[in-house]
This record gives sequence, C-alpha cells and structure tokens, in this order.
Amino acid sequence: MRYFLDTEFNGFGGELISIALVPENAALAPFYAAIPVADPTAWVRANALPVLDAEPQSRDIVRDLFAAYLMNDPAPLLVADWPEDIALAARLLISRPGYMKPVRSLRFELVDPDIIGPMAASAVPHNALHDAQALRATMLAWEARMAR
Repeated sequence: MRYFLDTEFNGFGGELISIALVPENAALAPFYAAIPVADPTAWVRANALPVLDAEPQSRDIVRDLFAAYLMNDPAPLLVADWPEDIALAARLLISRPGYMKPVRSLRFELVDPDIIGPMAASAVPHNALHDAQALRATMLAWEARMAR
C-alpha cells in the first residue's frame, strides 16, 4: 500500500522532529509521532513547534512505533515530495551502527510537487500529519486528472 510521508526537521539537514505516514486508504489510521528537539532553530520554534500535535517521545520509541506500523504491510511504498523526508524516514530505522529495525520490505517514491501541483493546502502548515494528508490529496487528484 502507498503511504504519504512528511517530516518536520530542525533546519536544513537537521534532525527529525516529527514524522507522519498517511495511508492511501483513508479508512486506515495514520502514523504520527514526534521526537524532542534540543536546540530548535528560530524558524522551527516559530513555525513547527507551535503546531506539533504529538507529545514528543524518545527517538528509540518513535523508531519502534514506526517500524511496527509498517511491519504488517508486506510491501509499503512511502511517497514523499522532498528528498529529506525519505532520508529521515530511512535513517529513523537505524538502531545503532550496523543494525536496523526489521521491516519486510520498504520502497520510496519521490514526486516533484511542481509537476503534480497545484498542491492541496495543508490544514495546518508545518505539521507533518496535515502536510502528509495534503500530499495524499494532491497525488490522488493528480492521478485522477491523468486517468481522464
């Protein structure tokens, strides 16, 4: 199944703050979790942290929850519109040097928002869950237009 991925992170190339996966099937529950940020950038303090809608948990707990969420899907495909989202999601699975949380199989797809746009408006910009929902809406609308 496809899951639409979004993350928030602490500045360009910064550490993961929150991550969301929104299943293509709207009847299924999304995944959304946050990790504490020790020294947020001014932009993150002003824009991302005020709309964080999850109690931050340790990176280890979020990693375990993320892997468990994906484990029951034999072939999850994570769709993102920014390369760093993919990098942060993949890096989240690493538990220590040379070890990762087991997942059956995991594929990523990067889409260019300038090609599939216009992007659906996020109900809460800079909130990973709402941004992932907007990505799902945008992709599904684009695919419906392409199928005509």
